[in-house]
Amino acid sequence: MTLARRLAAEGLGTALLLAMVVGSAVMADRLAGGNAAIALFANSVASAAGLLALILAFGAISGAHFNPVVTLSETWQGGMRWGDALPYMAAQVLGAFAGVAAAHAMFGEPMFTAASHARTGAAQWWSEFLATFGLICVVSGGARNLPALTPFAVAAYIISAYWFTASSSFANPALTLARSVSDSVAGIRLEDVSGYVAAQLLGAMAATILLTWLYSPGTRRQPRQEVNPAFKKRA
Repeated sequence: MTLARRLAAEGLGTALLLAMVVGSAVMADRLAGGNAAIALFANSVASAAGLLALILAFGAISGAHFNPVVTLSETWQGGMRWGDALPYMAAQVLGAFAGVAAAHAMFGEPMFTAASHARTGAAQWWSEFLATFGLICVVSGGARNLPALTPFAVAAYIISAYWFTASSSFANPALTLARSVSDSVAGIRLEDVSGYVAAQLLGAMAATILLTWLYSPGTRRQPRQEVNPAFKKRA
């Protein structure tokens, strides 16, 4: 698969993911009547279900990372070339902003508005560290053990992480940055983005180091679209 096609899949997939995350958050907030638990439940289920569908749709093309820390971890473990990592991350960030704009357009909001929702402090950063650590463990461990079920495992983890973390589990630098231009319930103030992203990078790094130690040094990490039978291209 050419790099151009893979980048297009990453950009489009990330855009659709952000449209689902932000759009479902706005819809849930409008319909829940002030019940935060119902709103969070709706947002978590919609986001996880959408992510599962997107992984199954685009996995055979790009591996369906949709997340810079997944790309970095995959590259570190030998699953893709370092020369492809930066273009992947650029496509993910651009796609994330496009997805926010698409969600806002659906709900009659301005294309981009500076977020005012404060998300900062040690508890939030620790939550993002753990959320990202767990995500990388599920993605990489699943691909080694039960690759055909990895998309479902990731979706299940996302629902869980929405609820067990104080930050509601962003676990994605591209998603975090793009949500800084959404002054909705899904937003995060720009000044709080750096703390979230730093925690996410550290969580991904810790998980990747642990996984490379846990698994045999001779076991080379492969791209998910190669190891997952569900992702193989049809003849």
